[in-house]
Amino acid sequence: MALTQKLYDLIEGSGSASRKGVTWFNRVVFVVIVISLIGAVLETEYTIYSRNPGVFRIFSVIIGIFFFVEYLLRVYAAKADPRYQGRWGRVRYLFSFWAIVDFIAVLPLFLTTFDSTPFLARMLRMLRILRIFKMGRYSDAFDGLKDAVLKRRFELFVATSAAVLLLFLSATGLYVTEAGAQPESFGSIPRAMWWSVATLTTVGYGDTTPITVVGKVLAGFTAMAGIGLIAIPTGILAAAFSEAFQKRNNNL
Repeated sequence: MALTQKLYDLIEGSGSASRKGVTWFNRVVFVVIVISLIGAVLETEYTIYSRNPGVFRIFSVIIGIFFFVEYLLRVYAAKADPRYQGRWGRVRYLFSFWAIVDFIAVLPLFLTTFDSTPFLARMLRMLRILRIFKMGRYSDAFDGLKDAVLKRRFELFVATSAAVLLLFLSATGLYVTEAGAQPESFGSIPRAMWWSVATLTTVGYGDTTPITVVGKVLAGFTAMAGIGLIAIPTGILAAAFSEAFQKRNNNL
């Protein structure tokens, strides 16, 4: 148990091994995450990857082994965490949020053993990019955002539900009014949803526009509703985010 506690102190940044909440182990992991992201981004550029594909494969394996060892160490040290003590403590830890993030970071190491089709190669690169979420473990901002979302989850659910309802009503209205004039773009509700999503999010790609009078009127209402409705979750999160950091600063 003493070894487990020492390892936990080193990994989680508690006890004498910690300095301002961050240990040398955490710093090394953070640096490796950054290097991993840089490598994954450069690998998507064919002119760079084609010159030394073997170097990128070796680099990927080395990074994968590093994250795999880190994952095993975290699972082993989880026993020292009061939340994961007991007979099935480590099993519970495996299904915790950060353990799942760590597991996703390890997946590319095992998936590279299969024959890489173009689709699988793109999926592997996406998984490597997702390692950026591991940085959230060392960020107070991430914790503040998580607290803000959890605290305002009911308000966010209501705002999201209203946005989804408006999306369906808008798509249905455009289907009824525009299907006859533009069957390719508005011939079904799923087709009309593309326009509704682009309009409600104020993106407005302009690839599809209503041409009937009633359709234009509905489009105008949709656009005006989208400006206000999409802004609601932003205001909720901004207020909760500010409140969470104010509370954290007061506790320091």
